Amino acid sequence: MVDHINKSCRNDQVHLDDHDSNDVKGPAMKPSSALLGPAYIHFKTKAMFPVILVVAAQAFFSLYDKVHAQAMRYFIETMSIPSTMDTYTIFLSLVAATLTLVACYFVFVPGPTLLLDFACLKPDDSTKVSKKMYMEKARKTGFFTEKSLDFMEKVLYLSGLGDETYAPPSTLSEPVDRSFNACHMEAQATIFGVTDELFAKGTVKPQEVDILIVNCSMYSPVPSLAAIVINHYKMRKDIQVFNLGGMGCSAGLIAIDLADKMLKLKRNAYALVVSTEVLSAMLGYAGNSRFMMVGNTLFRNGAAAVLLSNRRADRWRAKYELQHLVRTHYGADDASFKCVHSTQDDQGHIGISLSKDLMKVAGHVLKDNITTLAPKILPWSEKIKFAINFVHIKLNSSQKPPIKPYVPNLKKAVSHFAFHPGGRALLDSVAENLGLNDWHMEPSRMTLHRFGNTSSSSVWYVLAYLEAKNRVKHGDRVWQIALGSGFKCNSAIWRSLRPSQEGPSTNCWSEFIDKYPMEIVTTLPTHLTKVESAN
Repeated sequence: MVDHINKSCRNDQVHLDDHDSNDVKGPAMKPSSALLGPAYIHFKTKAMFPVILVVAAQAFFSLYDKVHAQAMRYFIETMSIPSTMDTYTIFLSLVAATLTLVACYFVFVPGPTLLLDFACLKPDDSTKVSKKMYMEKARKTGFFTEKSLDFMEKVLYLSGLGDETYAPPSTLSEPVDRSFNACHMEAQATIFGVTDELFAKGTVKPQEVDILIVNCSMYSPVPSLAAIVINHYKMRKDIQVFNLGGMGCSAGLIAIDLADKMLKLKRNAYALVVSTEVLSAMLGYAGNSRFMMVGNTLFRNGAAAVLLSNRRADRWRAKYELQHLVRTHYGADDASFKCVHSTQDDQGHIGISLSKDLMKVAGHVLKDNITTLAPKILPWSEKIKFAINFVHIKLNSSQKPPIKPYVPNLKKAVSHFAFHPGGRALLDSVAENLGLNDWHMEPSRMTLHRFGNTSSSSVWYVLAYLEAKNRVKHGDRVWQIALGSGFKCNSAIWRSLRPSQEGPSTNCWSEFIDKYPMEIVTTLPTHLTKVESAN
């Protein structure tokens, strides 16, 4: 164990995973540079750019001395200041100076974080579940009272979910399979399914990945899910691994933020981010507490895999560049901390409880997040309007009614919005507060209708919708925003690098994108209307 720690320290590696990197067995493919030993790898990654810098600097000063000597010789021979110089010498001097600046740039300025490609899981059609089918399965479990079933059905019909969302096979089986094996099989099916799709695009091979980040809130086996991915794809032993758990629906952007920070520390690297949720572990609540039953109706099966790079040579094939990522955490506030949390009801059933203050807390944390992000992306015209309004309010603080604060027009800073489809009420609240129309909210609403709330991967389904509709053009900004337990709000701003981001045949929306947008019906069935009237 001590030897392993010493070896990790010598390699400048910090493993936050729960497994030993030497546990990865099998015929893993090694890059040719690895066959030459650690010394060569260290020289290649650490010393090459400083060597270029030193050589370029020496060449510059050598040529400078040559020019200076020629000028002095000319002055001694003619006793006059030279009016012209050797054109060839001046050209070489400029080249040397340029090489020096370029070397400094590559050494000291980190490369931008580029999104090369991503994939979203489209589960098998055999796992489709309609609202009617879902309620039939819930009744057959015998877990819920009639009042609880009526409540679940009401929430389901008002949620904005359609009749073609996907549920894990364990929740569709009779009886419901709540075993550890069911969770493990679901995790493998979702993670391997979406990662296979990403690798099938041929952008990189599994053995070329330098950083791996896997996030899943409700299921955390030993070895970790990240270790399972390494074992399955036989990845390199020096890969940097992170496994995030318990961070809710916003964990996908947290993983992107972590990958971005790691890419700033490791040049010419690829990072793979896998975001998923194991519903077999999450939807096991079998009690009748209404605060804990809402999650049973909203969450559906899904996963996303994202490939990032900081290689400047990859810019020509990259889809997006990460411009800003802002994270806001309200965990210090007790009400925010408890509004989404794992707990146990009076009968001992474990589940996720959603507080009645959830929408209020979400509004506050979203406002703070936007307040931090807005100055980074708003044009000067909007900043000036906001400043004038702020001064006006301060100078007329005693005026009644008080002056309304100016809400900046975020549509002037962002072309497309990819909000976390956590539910119809949440999306309606966001649209009202930010002044967004149906066109801006369409991608999130349609994602909620077709795929449901897929937790941390949901913002990638929204982006896939935008690409399938061919809406994202070169230079457009896309704003991803996700809310999650804690309580957290995370925002990411991506800039499109391609003239068109139209999704290929592997886009999860490609088979049925022509049917969207469609009208979403959120009216209650007749039998539920009668029950509500009776109550």
